[in-house]
Amino acid sequence: LHKTVYVLFLLFQILGAVILGFGVWILADKTSFIAVLQMSSPSLKTGAYILIGVGALTMLMGFLGCLGAVNEIRCLLVLYFTCLMIILLTQIAAALVIYFQKDTLKGELSNIVVDLIENYDPSDEDKRNLQDAWDYVQMQIACCGWTGAKEWENNEILRNKSNTEYPCSCSNRSTDLVEGRGFCNLDDPVNGTATYADWPVHEQGCMDGVEQWLKDNLGIILGVCTGVAIIELLGMILSISLCKNIHSEDYTKVPKS
Repeated sequence: LHKTVYVLFLLFQILGAVILGFGVWILADKTSFIAVLQMSSPSLKTGAYILIGVGALTMLMGFLGCLGAVNEIRCLLVLYFTCLMIILLTQIAAALVIYFQKDTLKGELSNIVVDLIENYDPSDEDKRNLQDAWDYVQMQIACCGWTGAKEWENNEILRNKSNTEYPCSCSNRSTDLVEGRGFCNLDDPVNGTATYADWPVHEQGCMDGVEQWLKDNLGIILGVCTGVAIIELLGMILSISLCKNIHSEDYTKVPKS
């Protein structure tokens, strides 16, 4: 039994470390779509801090649960069970909120990216990290804008230059991607003006690319979430079983009158 306890609670240490590490990664990542979200949306940054807290709590509970099981301390096992139940219920609630609010979240995400595109300014050092992250997304997914390149026509700098420049990170020419950020000059603008249709850029919007990435990785995401839930349920069942065994043993040790 002790070997089973050690293995299960070791899994909780690893699980807690993974959750904590994921939260730290969200905060530290500066070169992906996650970076665009966490630098633009306070809710994602708050979520990252929650993940760090849950990961640290899971690791602590794993230690306390192991200590309680080995030394047969019922209060620690009850505390372990209670915390696991709270974490599991919180995860279920978060999943339900994401599922039922997905259209709202999608709209919020769209607003974040559209605002970023409209106010994109390579000379603005305060937004350098955020803009570099979005450039990275457009290059990696080979996309332009959120729904399409036309959104870049609303950028103030490009509008003032009659769209004779275009975002380098959208380009389908390898020479433009060497720079990877800022704006590139259109070779032969007609009468000194142009539209997005004249730009040598990708036609696909990044929204389609992000949705396709989620679809491709949905099985992995669901599998990880299911595995985490199963481990948590096993921990709850084991802690309750140990509590009952401790109670039974204590009862049998009571001297008969």
